[in-house]
Amino acid sequence: MIPLQEGPGAAPCAPAPVVPDFVVVDVETACSRVSSICQIGVVGFRAGQEIFAYETLVDPCDDFSPFNTRIHGIRREHVGGQPTFADIHAVLDAHMAGRITVAHSFFDKGALSAACRVHARSAIETTWLDSVRVAKRAWPQLSSHRLNVLSHYLGISHKHHDALSDARAAGIVVVRAMEETGIDLAGWLAPAASRSGPAPTPAAEGPLKGHKIAMLGAARDGALAHTLAQAGARVVASVGTTTTMLVVARDQPFGRFAHASPVYRRAEERRRSGSPIEIVDEQTLRHRIGAPDANSSPTADC
Repeated sequence: MIPLQEGPGAAPCAPAPVVPDFVVVDVETACSRVSSICQIGVVGFRAGQEIFAYETLVDPCDDFSPFNTRIHGIRREHVGGQPTFADIHAVLDAHMAGRITVAHSFFDKGALSAACRVHARSAIETTWLDSVRVAKRAWPQLSSHRLNVLSHYLGISHKHHDALSDARAAGIVVVRAMEETGIDLAGWLAPAASRSGPAPTPAAEGPLKGHKIAMLGAARDGALAHTLAQAGARVVASVGTTTTMLVVARDQPFGRFAHASPVYRRAEERRRSGSPIEIVDEQTLRHRIGAPDANSSPTADC
């Protein structure tokens, strides 16, 4: 991490280092063996700002493939005298262990795990977050979520296939996604199963009886699902061949790009193919069935 500097008259004990909210790691490899790490970059972020950066070339103790060299430009002569993965393992462990580690796809996770095995070092115990998954949810309208495409779209200065630049860009992607969607790190880390429990049992009667309704941006055990079930609808996990309606929740992570989400596109495809599925926003449906607005609150009696 960035060394802490003591000013004039500072106490002999240095202050504790700033602990990052998350770190980002990126590696480049020398050949098709994922353990052949030849460059690694780690960047720490706290409160949306970079607080440290670490980068080094690595002697992979392996062959260099012309294909890989064409991608990142690193050749055998560049790593002469550089540390091996075994040499830097302790540094990586200090940066990553016990923290949230972001990687753009899990290639880097696999490469680090393989390098630990090959070099007889213990696995680095960290909590992984895939920034590709984050980006797909934050910007579903993009046709590609490769790091260079995202960097261009978000205006991030980026040198593709440079480990430090890639790590920095992936970290900024996560920061921007949190700003765009309002979803924090805990939300991005939560597995789908924990974000949504079983759907409520539909009422025997109601204006939505017979409907099978999928929701975009709402949990199957949440307030909207209960409103639909109370109106007689069966809430389903996603758009399928028997789904009759897709409800776009008022507060959902896709924002103004809801129409570009995979679920929305699937509903449109079903409709174009002749399915009677209806796409409706939450507020319109609430008014149709006479349900109170989600943001309204009961007025106290005077």
